[in-house]
Amino acid sequence: MTTPRLRSTRGRLVTAAGGLSAAVLAVTLAVPANAAGSTLQAAAAESGRYFGTAIAASRLNDSTYTTIANREFNMITAENEMKMDALEPNQNQFNWSSGDRIVNWARQSGKQVRGHALAWHAQQPGWMQNMSGTALRNAMLNHITQVATYYRGKIHSWDVVNEAFADGNSGGRRDSNLQRTGGDWIEAAFRAARAADPNAKLCYNDYNTDNWSHAKTQGVYNMVRDFKARGVPIDCVGFQAHFNSGNPVPSNYHTTLQNFADLGVDVQITELDIEGSGSSQAQQYQGVVQACLSVARCTGITVWGVRDTDSWRASGTPLLFDGSGNKKAAYTSVLNQLNAGGTPAPNPTTPPPTGNPTTPPPTTPPPGGASCTATYSEGEKWNDRFNGTVTIRANTNISNWQSTVTVRSPQKITATWNGSPTWDGSGNVMTMRPSGNGSLAAGQTTSFGFTVSHGGNWTWPTVSCSAS
Repeated sequence: MTTPRLRSTRGRLVTAAGGLSAAVLAVTLAVPANAAGSTLQAAAAESGRYFGTAIAASRLNDSTYTTIANREFNMITAENEMKMDALEPNQNQFNWSSGDRIVNWARQSGKQVRGHALAWHAQQPGWMQNMSGTALRNAMLNHITQVATYYRGKIHSWDVVNEAFADGNSGGRRDSNLQRTGGDWIEAAFRAARAADPNAKLCYNDYNTDNWSHAKTQGVYNMVRDFKARGVPIDCVGFQAHFNSGNPVPSNYHTTLQNFADLGVDVQITELDIEGSGSSQAQQYQGVVQACLSVARCTGITVWGVRDTDSWRASGTPLLFDGSGNKKAAYTSVLNQLNAGGTPAPNPTTPPPTGNPTTPPPTTPPPGGASCTATYSEGEKWNDRFNGTVTIRANTNISNWQSTVTVRSPQKITATWNGSPTWDGSGNVMTMRPSGNGSLAAGQTTSFGFTVSHGGNWTWPTVSCSAS
């Protein structure tokens, strides 16, 4: 059982406004995935995502623990073994043994690794806690450089900076020894990490940033927006997602994930655990997974531990397996939701298809005085499927629109977003209508998207639009 010291900051969870509601659970996708995975990692992979867990090196001799971890998860985070105090117990003297044990176990098992965490105000070694100013800044940057260089090529994503924003209503930074080295310390950390490992995803990670209306969420959002505008190398934002009855999954969780993704970063759920039991806990887990699946740039989910007894919150039974390793109702709800399908996540590890698709169909002219135009553009591509986006442009003021999308056999549309679709009997012709108000002013645009399972036929769909 993890000692309280190891996750002490998590005890200060802020109560969210409102719990999981129908607004979250109503984020559904029109067509279920064709394949059903029998494990969490297999089901998540159907939409190009990972499903991970936190691992403790001390438990790798527990066969029940490793059997579950190996079967169900394909992304591994070291629970404590890659934090600052573990890797650099004495200044500039590094101890890689426990971190290496987890990284090697994961990679030998065909799994990827999230690095957690390069810079954090907590779990600093004693020598660092006694430093300040320029000396501390340089020690932090040296730690980042040495650790990210040592593990270069082995890490999928790094939590470069962890929990740097304050709880409460200020929306500002946490007062810490790192913050007192200068307001640009987070930027400096990201630049050092990029220089040390150019290919790893670089993430900012925090808790209580789930509710879009909270000041802390807005503070992190503004930082990420600023970083993207100025070219600071940030690739992803991690949402820890520690929930309980006083801090339930907020009804606007999907909105939060989507708004961050719209900044041009991936979003990852990094430390998910939900205290509770039975159907209530299962429903909360379902809502989190559903929200991630509805955001194309939500690339994966990590639960913070394997069994309830392995959790830092063990008394709250917050995980997907009980202490004996049995699957809980929450496990079933997660697996079923993953198998229900989702917006495919970008997958840079999958090579693009050979050859090029056919020349894109021309923009459909407005027939018979119709007042809208549909334009197709290509999105992400994988070996077995591709994404497409249709942009609707109003040529005059319109009160409503509908668009027809035709794919060619054996192609099938397997998921859609930003609209309400219907299909003809063949399944090859989809009519998309707005899910809300369809009015557009002249020159205004809107868009919807979909995924096509191509079955070997890379021909682009044809699209058209009509309006009233």
